[in-house]
Amino acid sequence: MDYYLAIDIGSTSGRHIVGWLENGKIRLREVYRFSNRADKKDGHLIWDIERLYSEVINGIRCAFSLYPDIRSLSVDTWGGDYVLMNGDSEILPCYTYRDYRTEEAVQKVHEIIPFDEIYKRVGYQYGPYNTIYQLYSDKIKGRLEHATDFLMMPEYLLYRLSGVKMKEATNNSTTSLVDPRTRQFDPELIRLLGYPEHLFPELRSPGTLMGTLRPEIAREVGGSCDVILCATHDTQSAISVIPMEQDQLYISSGTWSLLGIRLDHPILSIEGARAGFSNESGLEYICYLTNIVGMWIVEQLRSELCPGENFDVIVKKAEESGYKFLIDPNLPLFNAPASMSQAMRQYLAEHGQALPESTGDYFSCAYHSLAASYHHSISALEKVTGQTYQKIYITGGGAKNAFLNRLTEEYTGKEVIPFPIEASTAGNIMFQMKTDRTSA
Repeated sequence: MDYYLAIDIGSTSGRHIVGWLENGKIRLREVYRFSNRADKKDGHLIWDIERLYSEVINGIRCAFSLYPDIRSLSVDTWGGDYVLMNGDSEILPCYTYRDYRTEEAVQKVHEIIPFDEIYKRVGYQYGPYNTIYQLYSDKIKGRLEHATDFLMMPEYLLYRLSGVKMKEATNNSTTSLVDPRTRQFDPELIRLLGYPEHLFPELRSPGTLMGTLRPEIAREVGGSCDVILCATHDTQSAISVIPMEQDQLYISSGTWSLLGIRLDHPILSIEGARAGFSNESGLEYICYLTNIVGMWIVEQLRSELCPGENFDVIVKKAEESGYKFLIDPNLPLFNAPASMSQAMRQYLAEHGQALPESTGDYFSCAYHSLAASYHHSISALEKVTGQTYQKIYITGGGAKNAFLNRLTEEYTGKEVIPFPIEASTAGNIMFQMKTDRTSA
């Protein structure tokens, strides 16, 4: 039996899952799970990359103890964040996309090239946390002067494991610096912004063999295997395995909800920009999608109001609540508040709505608001494309939430088809299997 290890990391948790092919189907077994969080330091939100790396190593060691003959591994994570490198040394701190450090950078970037012009080139929705602005903030502060590389988070972790620096197409397409027509960095945009050109080498496709585990890592974890470049943006690994009909909607439901369609060409219209849609590089297709704040609000409410409580209990409380007043979860107010419940109360009070009285009310508000956001985004998508869609394929953690699925059907009027498996993990492993067969 051939075994493969997927290391799938989100902004709040990570897991190591071993997969194998049995009777023509991918089988999965979780062997390690850990919590992930941003830290507050000197007024900024940062990633403790050494802690994150140590968890990656702990999980690999656990996987080899159970499956000594693992053939390969790969890492997928969220998009947008990166580690600056000076040779083999990190340029710290490593900021998170939720850190409010880009206000000046956004203004200066748009003075050089207005957002509408950026969108015509790269077709990526505006967000002050986008990599294009994070890098400009680094430029202003002189952090790029000695940078030899910028590695997206999964690229950094794969480098630590293999010793190979390699840039991958799907995760880098979240930077607002990639031309979706060529699936490579836009050299003119990089020149206009004055970024060092050596930071932007050729982007590689998912399924590229990077090498093997470093010998010292192999000794530490108790085994050796190939290191593969999967679709390192978790959304793209997930979307690659959804068995959906052509021209239907999908939602990858996690900390963020990524809602969109698959296309064979990008849409670079200003109408799409105004509606908040992006063109991300997928597997031989373009994912035309929008980012909606997803389970982030639910996760923050749980940590604040009922730490550690089972989500089945939380969903039951939300169902029994009957509270249906709404917030707009995509506002900056909900990006990284000190208190999510207080941010919700502030919004509801400012809009003349009744305030939540129970824990269930808060969660009901969050789930109803998320379903309403889906409806709003689908309406905008149908207006931009001129098409009407009948089905929504949902994968990720949210696919297991029957209450949210029911609300999504009610708010959108679409048929919801849940695909409640670890889709990003399955996609990660699928790319490894394809690479293994190709190189065999």
